[in-house]
Amino acid sequence: MSSSFGVLVEKLAELIVDSNKIVIFTGAGVSTESGIPDFRSPGGIWEKHDPEMFTLQRFLNDIDARKMHWKALLQDDFIPHTGTSPNAAHYAGAELERMGKLDCIVTQNVDGLHEEAGNSPELVFHVHGTLERAICLKCGNYYSMDELREWMGQGTEIPECGKCGGLLKPDAVFFGEALPEKVLSESQQRAQNCDLCIVIGSSLVVYPAALIPRYAVQSGAKIVIINRDRTDLDSHADVCIHESAGETMSGAMEIVRKKL
Repeated sequence: MSSSFGVLVEKLAELIVDSNKIVIFTGAGVSTESGIPDFRSPGGIWEKHDPEMFTLQRFLNDIDARKMHWKALLQDDFIPHTGTSPNAAHYAGAELERMGKLDCIVTQNVDGLHEEAGNSPELVFHVHGTLERAICLKCGNYYSMDELREWMGQGTEIPECGKCGGLLKPDAVFFGEALPEKVLSESQQRAQNCDLCIVIGSSLVVYPAALIPRYAVQSGAKIVIINRDRTDLDSHADVCIHESAGETMSGAMEIVRKKL
């Protein structure tokens, strides 16, 4: 750890110690360290798959598109499900919850790693939905992706609701689909009432989700940005760290444990 990096991690730790209502905002960069590719970078998901195939309209109206979606999603060809696990940044969020300092996590990610790390599902707000479950568009019944993987393994190409026979859709937000209004509203409210917002692994270019940290800034909260690349919000940050999310958060939590 370089001396300058160490100073920044120390400042982050001090902000955590002094805070009691932390909102963590995460993007793809927190999960790339767990082996999950992001969408837009070279070698990312949209280089393997045509994003035009992942529109809500194509899913609803094109049976071949639905077959392709389910095959890609359930056979680890889209976002890997097997062989991935939370990293130090995810576990730091869970530890902050156990310490009573975390208000919530607002995430752009659809992989479910925050919950796997130990965060309470009711404190994780998925602004882009989740690929950990599917929803019936007719009756609203939910199915876990693990259950649907079993169906696919038995020959099902397009799963249907076992309750009403309705169309099942992954519970992630597709292109052309509105973000979940209730989740966005709750995320905004919590950001406006937090005392520290920690952005981890987000370029802050995908809106309206990227507005969440801005609400925190406008309300007077301290803000920390941990992202390998620069963001448009860097100039407003109290601490800005362009290093590994896992290394940064694990280093900060080590200091926090000693101070509390």
